[in-house]
Amino acid sequence: MLDSTRPDPVRSDLMDELAPNGIRHGFFTRRGGVSQGIYAGLNVGYGSSDDREAVKENRSRAARWLNVSDDRLATVHQVHSADVEIVDAALPVDERPKADALVTATPGLAIAILTADCGPILFADGQARVIGAAHAGWKGALHGIAENTVAAMESLGAKRENIHAVLGPAISAANYEVGPEFIVRFIEADLANDVYFKSSGKDGHALFDLNRYTLDRLARAGVAVDHAARCTYAEPDNFYSYRRTTHRQEPDYGRQLSAIVLET
Repeated sequence: MLDSTRPDPVRSDLMDELAPNGIRHGFFTRRGGVSQGIYAGLNVGYGSSDDREAVKENRSRAARWLNVSDDRLATVHQVHSADVEIVDAALPVDERPKADALVTATPGLAIAILTADCGPILFADGQARVIGAAHAGWKGALHGIAENTVAAMESLGAKRENIHAVLGPAISAANYEVGPEFIVRFIEADLANDVYFKSSGKDGHALFDLNRYTLDRLARAGVAVDHAARCTYAEPDNFYSYRRTTHRQEPDYGRQLSAIVLET
């Protein structure tokens, strides 16, 4: 049963170590929202066909949990790229830049990304007080969204050895079957990528471990890594899932929010 009154985001113990540095974070679930029907819960996706006022209220509830005003919750127009935006002011919803990560050193500005199976990554350097949020689907992960976010944080004074990075709830390998063209793309990029695939039992297809792939790339980037190991596909009461919606032949799906803020 979804709680209709209060969001209850997933947290990371690693990131919570930075709470004394004024860093607040959460991987929001479906809980605590006002959307109904197939969007039931805390759908924050203006790109969905959900009622716009419901999405606005859901975003407002997430902002309140983060202790910021509605207009201080910044998101981007995600395009499955490896592009990062450095921000120091609010981003109006209708003027969001096309990118897949945000970085800031501005207190009181919450930065967030939306997912529905892709990997949400939250970053923080508690000493430099620089934070980041990245949307890592397979395209972004393959082309370096994690590494680009770390580099953008360094440009604001962060040091990668001080950065904590947490991969939030995303689709697990058990529910992520891919076809031969997908497999070839990753193997051509790096022969070592074959470790992220195992047979799905269907000829030419495989199960792809996007979570492990992303975590390994974060580790190689030299940051401290944590994983909120929850599968968006397998928990319909808690998370929206594009792939689950496709398999169920539903007309649309919601999006969950993952956000981080430097408290003032």
